[in-house]
Amino acid sequence: MKPFYVRELSVYPVGSRRIFLLAIAVLASLVANFETTLATILPLLMDDLSMSLTVYGQIAALSVLVGGLSAGFGGILSDRWGRVTLLVPTLTVTAACNFLLATVDSVAELFWIRCLMLFIEGAGITITASLVRDFSPRLGRAQAFAFWTWGPVGASFLASFIAGFTLPLFGNAWQSQAIIMGVVSLVMCGVIVWKIAEPSAALRAQVLQAEQAVSAEEKIDAGRVRELFRHPHLWAHVLGNTGWQVLYWTFAIFGQTILSDAFGMDAAAANRVVALGIVLNALAVVVVGRLSDRLQLRKPFTAVGTVLTVAALAYFIAMVGPGVSAAQVTVVYALLFLFMGIAYVPWMANFSENAEDVESRLQGSALGIWGMVVRVMIVVLLVVSPPVVEAGGWGSWLAVALAGQVVFLVSMIAFKGRWRTAKAVAPPKVTA
Repeated sequence: MKPFYVRELSVYPVGSRRIFLLAIAVLASLVANFETTLATILPLLMDDLSMSLTVYGQIAALSVLVGGLSAGFGGILSDRWGRVTLLVPTLTVTAACNFLLATVDSVAELFWIRCLMLFIEGAGITITASLVRDFSPRLGRAQAFAFWTWGPVGASFLASFIAGFTLPLFGNAWQSQAIIMGVVSLVMCGVIVWKIAEPSAALRAQVLQAEQAVSAEEKIDAGRVRELFRHPHLWAHVLGNTGWQVLYWTFAIFGQTILSDAFGMDAAAANRVVALGIVLNALAVVVVGRLSDRLQLRKPFTAVGTVLTVAALAYFIAMVGPGVSAAQVTVVYALLFLFMGIAYVPWMANFSENAEDVESRLQGSALGIWGMVVRVMIVVLLVVSPPVVEAGGWGSWLAVALAGQVVFLVSMIAFKGRWRTAKAVAPPKVTA
């Protein structure tokens, strides 16, 4: 028996129906990321609880580790039990936990509530990526994942936008943002429960190059997860992108704090700078995703975006220190988000297609393993970055993130896929 909110499709949706269901999956990604966002209020929360950056790093590391375990198992279970069966409860309960977060008045309470929230949320984010893949044939895969990145990116923008304009209205009380996040998330969860659907397991097992109505009702085995571990190029994807994610998560967790500590911006101004970078990133991923799909090329876009990110990050590191204008910081920070958007979406499509070629039934498992490894990296980031920052400033830690970008660039050698468009094959000559 399936829960009441599960709508399982036995015919692959096409046209506006597919686009609508893809949009609901993207909305679910937005909710999953938005309801656990803490970066916008982190400086205020640390002051209120008299908590050092090192202590916060330790709390966040343990809670993210819990979320990483949830992400790995959630992806595997979504291949067996279905996406929506797990997704809807994780989104709704995590949203409600924001009201608990608003009652926190000690470091210990923050720790336990964050562990609870990230354990529930961990499975949800990887499941939304699986749903996006399920509703995106390969000819539109990169653009579909571009909209999926509007989940984490859009969540950061939404949280920063709300905080930038509502914090002054509530006397800079961080509790106001937790309550706002809870209310907004629950409203969006209501829309998702009302409209969400998923393809059947038999439909998910099919590899579609282009949109077409396909019927599949037979039961299908979920596949063996160990099959994924036998392919080095998949590990190159997972480990290489984990190096790339060091920079993304540094900005996602500490972006406002970096702008405040290294360049002297206040909380509201820092949130507005972050919001601008996120807007550029959101536009870049859609444009690049469309170009990547049109050319059916992934690796060249990823390589170019990563090289530009490395150059911009090196310049940003050189800027760290007093006396830098706010306008200069804003431009470079925004460019970093723009260049990361160029690299990320084609990589996601490339990874999804490489995993699909190995075993199409295990898309959720592949994304779940990736999500788990990334969260282990986040744990290391949260534990290691505070002492590095205390010893050498934010420039020292950003140099570590720069090294992660280089690792990702080197790992691309192992990825499957073309570097140039395929040459058109001339039709054979007909002789009399």
